Amino acid sequence: MEGGKTIREKLEGRELKVFSHFSMLLLFVAGIIGLEAEGGGFLSAIRGLWTIVISRDALITDYFELAGHGAAFWNAFLVMGMGLWMLHLEKVRFTGLTMAAVFINVGYALWGKNPVNILPILFGTFLYALVHGARLSRYIYTGLFGTSLAPLVTELVYELPFDWRVNLLVSIAAGILIGFILPGLSVHTASMHMGYNLFNVGFSAGIVAFVMVCVLKSFGIESQSVMIWRFGRPLWIMAGLYGFFALTFLYGLYLEHWDIKSILRIWKHPGRAVADFVLMEGVGCTLMNMAGVGAVAATYILLIGGDFSGPVVGAILTAFGFSAFGAHIKNYLPILLGVFLSTFLNQFEPVTPGMQLAAAFAVGLGPIAGRFGVLAGLVAGMLHSAIVMCTAQMYGGLNLYNNGFSAGWVAIIMVPGLESFTTRINEGKRKRGKPNDS
Repeated sequence: MEGGKTIREKLEGRELKVFSHFSMLLLFVAGIIGLEAEGGGFLSAIRGLWTIVISRDALITDYFELAGHGAAFWNAFLVMGMGLWMLHLEKVRFTGLTMAAVFINVGYALWGKNPVNILPILFGTFLYALVHGARLSRYIYTGLFGTSLAPLVTELVYELPFDWRVNLLVSIAAGILIGFILPGLSVHTASMHMGYNLFNVGFSAGIVAFVMVCVLKSFGIESQSVMIWRFGRPLWIMAGLYGFFALTFLYGLYLEHWDIKSILRIWKHPGRAVADFVLMEGVGCTLMNMAGVGAVAATYILLIGGDFSGPVVGAILTAFGFSAFGAHIKNYLPILLGVFLSTFLNQFEPVTPGMQLAAAFAVGLGPIAGRFGVLAGLVAGMLHSAIVMCTAQMYGGLNLYNNGFSAGWVAIIMVPGLESFTTRINEGKRKRGKPNDS
C-alpha cells in the first residue's frame, strides 16, 4: 500500500471515474473480439466506422448489422471517450446523473450516434452556455442527452435538394440550433410529467423532432423510418454483458465493505426525478443496483428468445446507466411485466423488435411504480408498449429516444389522475383518524 493508504482510500472520490474508464477499455476489447469473431482486421473496422459515419441513422439502424460488431463497439468507445473528455475538461463531479448520461450515449452509439453527428448538437449547447454567461458544465448533461437528435443532422445531408456541401452546412446549422434549443425546453417539459419520466430530454427532443419534421414536410421533404436489425444471440456478447454486470456488482460490493444488504436502501426510494442514488446512498450500492437492473433487462431478452442486436444491447446499457438515477429492480419489474403482459392483448409478439426495446426502456417509467404501486406500474408498462409502437412515425425515426418521448406521454396521461386519487385516499385516512366531534 503506497503511503499507507488502502485501495478504497485511493479510490475515494474517483470511484465512478475509474469505473467509467474501465468500461471504455472493455468497449475497445469488445471491438477486438468482434473483429476476431467476424474474421475482420483493423482495416475492416476503419471501413465499418466510415460506413457508420456516412450512413443514415434513422430508427432503427443497427450498427452490428450495418458495419459489424467490431466497428460498432469501437464507435461506442469513441463516443464514450468524447463524453468523458468533455466531463473531464469541465471538471464535472461524477454522480448518478453522470452514469445515466454516459451509458445512454454508449448504448446509442450502437445504433444512431457517432463522433461526427453528435458534434453540432454539443456545440449548440456550448453556445447556449456562452450566451447565458455560464460554463458548459451547467448544461453539459442536456447536451449529452440531446444528441438523441443526431440522426436528424445526418438525414439533412441526404434529404435536402441542394449541393451536398450546402446540405452539410445546413445540417450542421440545424444540429447547432437543436443543441441551443434543448436546454431551455427541457426545463419546461420536466414540469409536464412531474419527474415521473426519467428520460426527460427524450421527451423534449421528441417535440423538437416533430416540429422540424413538420417544417421539412411543408417543403416536400419527408424522412422515412428504416429497419436494419441483427437477429440472433451471439454467445460472446451475452457472456460479455453478464460478465460486465458481475464485475460491476463485485466492485460495488467491495466499495460497500461487502455489505450486500446496502442495496435495499435504494429500493426504498420511489425514483422520481431528481433521484441521484450516488448522492443519496453512495457509490457502492448504486453500482450494485445498476448491475442488478442490467442483468434483469438482459435476462428478460434471453427468456423471451429476443435478439442481442445493437439496439437491444444499447437499450440494456441505457437501463444500466439510469439505474444510478431513479430506476431500481423494485420499481422496474412491474413496468417490465406490464410490457410483457400487453403482448397477450395487442397484435405484437414479445420478440417484435420494437417490443424488445420497449421492455428495456420501460425502466424510464420506474418512478410511477415506485410512487403508486405495482398495479399502476403494470398499467404504465402496458400503455407504454402501445404508444411507443406508433410514435416513431411522427418524426420519421429521427429521435433516437422514441421510448423517452412515449414515456413522457404515459406519465402526462397517468400521473394527474393517480395523484388526485392518492390525495383523496390520504385525505380520507386523515379524516378517519380524527376523533369524532360528537
